[in-house]
Amino acid sequence: MSKRKTSAEPTQDKLTRIAIVSSDRCKPKRCALECKRSCPVVRMGTGKLCIVVTPESKIAEISEVLCIGCGICAKKCPFEAIAIINLPSNLEKETTHRYGPNSFKLHRLPIPRPGEVLGLVGTNGIGKSTALKILAGKQKPNLGRYGNPPDWQEILLYFRGSELQNYFTKILEDDLKAIIKPQYVDQIPKAVKGSVQSILDRKDETESQLEICRQLDLIAVRDRNVDELSGGELQRFACAVVCIQQADVYMFDEPSSYLDVKQRLNAAKTIRSLLTDDRYIIVVEHDLSVLDYLSDFICCLYGTPGAYGVVTMPFSVREGINIFLDGFVPTENLRFRETSLVFKVSETADKEEEVKRIRRYSYPSMHKKLKDFQLNIQEGEFTDSEIIVMLGENGTGKTTFIRMLAGKLSPDNEEEVPMLNVSYKPQKISPKSQGTVRQLLHTKIRDSYVHPQFIADVIKPLQIENIMDQEVLNLSGGELQRVALTICLGKPADVYLIDEPSAYLDSEQRLVAAKVIKRFILHAKKTGFVVEHDFIMATYLADRVIVFEGTPSIKTTANTPQSLLTGMNRFLESLQITFRRDPTNFRPRINKLNSVKDTEQKRSGNFFFLED
Repeated sequence: MSKRKTSAEPTQDKLTRIAIVSSDRCKPKRCALECKRSCPVVRMGTGKLCIVVTPESKIAEISEVLCIGCGICAKKCPFEAIAIINLPSNLEKETTHRYGPNSFKLHRLPIPRPGEVLGLVGTNGIGKSTALKILAGKQKPNLGRYGNPPDWQEILLYFRGSELQNYFTKILEDDLKAIIKPQYVDQIPKAVKGSVQSILDRKDETESQLEICRQLDLIAVRDRNVDELSGGELQRFACAVVCIQQADVYMFDEPSSYLDVKQRLNAAKTIRSLLTDDRYIIVVEHDLSVLDYLSDFICCLYGTPGAYGVVTMPFSVREGINIFLDGFVPTENLRFRETSLVFKVSETADKEEEVKRIRRYSYPSMHKKLKDFQLNIQEGEFTDSEIIVMLGENGTGKTTFIRMLAGKLSPDNEEEVPMLNVSYKPQKISPKSQGTVRQLLHTKIRDSYVHPQFIADVIKPLQIENIMDQEVLNLSGGELQRVALTICLGKPADVYLIDEPSAYLDSEQRLVAAKVIKRFILHAKKTGFVVEHDFIMATYLADRVIVFEGTPSIKTTANTPQSLLTGMNRFLESLQITFRRDPTNFRPRINKLNSVKDTEQKRSGNFFFLED
């Protein structure tokens, strides 16, 4: 990182420091202007206005030129609205875009290549969507000069000699048409009205509408109105609308949200089927196994969420994802995360017989009929310090099973579900609380949220402290998910039922959440039942698995819990995909369809490998 600038240092170093003021948190009318009063540059009385703020100001303004990087203003601000960040000095000439004074800054851009899929991986709030908007021609990069933005001639000169010069030249001359599949598909019904079929017909510019609807499993919902679709159906509909249009650049922002494993792979195959020698495809994806399967090369993004983001050079798929997990960019000799993320599959996977002897709880065979849907559950047993992951397509009854265990649904047969103390995190989280996160935690888990052990194991890793004083109604999807997980784990219970903990979380948060759940269940000597579609998270969490089989939404069976290897093999065989493990960090990697490894594993019946 750059050193602190003193007056003797050359002024060219001034750009290596940025000051970020959060417009949501900065409230000059409600504070004593502590930032301005504590700033050493202002207090020297030389008339230098390093921080300009009055009670009438909407937001404080900090001069990055005059700032000495002491960070006192950030410590003194009662609302934690200020961040002073020292950037690596080599970035000063690589600013691509800045939204305004004391606001987010993006360095460099991903470089798309025709005929290949570019994957982008990085945490939320680090500039992935900004990069997509710039590459789609929807936002003009200002090279950091928000007050005096450059014209296109200057921008092209800036990118001279790189592949981006040709790319932007083509966009400017209208040679390239770009389409983006939006990130938040749940907003689509507000913007689009009508039936699925009428919208697809209106957008259709190819002859492949029927084939794409079949691939994305949309045939059954074509007569429905858009506002009647579930989250997963909306996601597949949004992907289909993009795929049936003729374009040169296709961009997919998180295409796997709300989808089950099978649908994720079908979406990935559909996206790859768009590839031609002169088309560009860019995908932002948080499910690392899908990103691996989908991409030809990868750009990582690192930085400080909401403050600045840096795009790395393109890497091969395996190298790019491993760099992201390792937290170290070798080409820049830069560490952007303190810890590496490594996956060790649960040791109990190999100790099945030993665990069997000490099983403490059991549930009976059960049946449940809901309208036209019928679920049969085979009896099973579970024990303390164990996580059982439920695997199956959407509509196979995983949430119904969880609700039966929680006592929210009773089985149709005479069998009694064992009376256990249960804590349940539902699949859909809707904020109803009017107060702050702190007030909500105080109401729901009064004892846990102030307990030092719970703070160390759950609250700190999930970064709940940063949002304690925010209104619950203003939280993003990812923040809500982390709060819901905290409340679920904070309730004293024998069994923790967690439905889709990875929804809305970025790749890094998913891995942190998985570690938090695993450590908590192990230390508290409790049992966890988890429904999860992110394969990396599911394999990291699972001690054993329950595989759901049958026809979704009609008739399905929940098998008895099986060892990780047996259950995964059974589940993957039904999907006809195979997994290998990365030798560096042991993460599961999907084999490309009909590759040598894929064919070899299918022939031997090893769809899932515990060892590489």
